[in-house]
Amino acid sequence: MDLSQIDFVDSSGLGALVQLVKKAQTEGGTLQIVTNPRVTQTVKLVRLEKFLSLQSSVEAAVENIDK
Repeated sequence: MDLSQIDFVDSSGLGALVQLVKKAQTEGGTLQIVTNPRVTQTVKLVRLEKFLSLQSSVEAAVENIDK
């Protein structure tokens, strides 16, 4: 999911991302989230950066899918 152009994410957005990751995991998949520094900072404030598999670029996200 490419969120690199998003300027702001609030608690509702974070909740939706958590639900998407859980659904992907339930289905045996993974969800890679591409962010920018501002969104990354917000996610880190609530300590979800590892759970949400944040990536710095689409290329990095694609590379991380098979891992």
